[in-house]
Amino acid sequence: MKENLAILFFLISSTSVAQSISLELEAINDVLNAYHEAAAQGEWDQYFSLMSDDGVFLGTDADERWPKAVFRQYAEGRNGWTYHPTDRHINLTPDGNSAWFDEILDSESYGASRGTGVLIKTTNGWKISQYHLTFPIPNELAGKITQEIKAFEEQGN
Repeated sequence: MKENLAILFFLISSTSVAQSISLELEAINDVLNAYHEAAAQGEWDQYFSLMSDDGVFLGTDADERWPKAVFRQYAEGRNGWTYHPTDRHINLTPDGNSAWFDEILDSESYGASRGTGVLIKTTNGWKISQYHLTFPIPNELAGKITQEIKAFEEQGN
């Protein structure tokens, strides 16, 4: 009888943990989707409410490391930008209080790009603590493009 109870407890606990993880992943997906939607609509109050107070946005240019307040100033005069996630992977830390993700995005302006970042669980739900936007470079083009970047930097840019 005790063995049966132990097995039943284990099964219930395992199911409960799996359901909890599934709910957290769903909540994180919702935050990331809302982040992209707010950016596309230029809804900056919503967009920046999804970032932690100490959040940072890393743009595609090497000089683009924007703490939340600085990035908000940059965004305020803009209509928005549209990136559509096409593939996303999310991992949770064992304690369930933070997560990291990577996603492939599609943009009419730039084509394929990649977003990576970190979210933290707060008393107000999941918040984006860091978002990093990059342009993946096909290996066949990497040498040519990095040479162009080096030449650009040598000109003092």
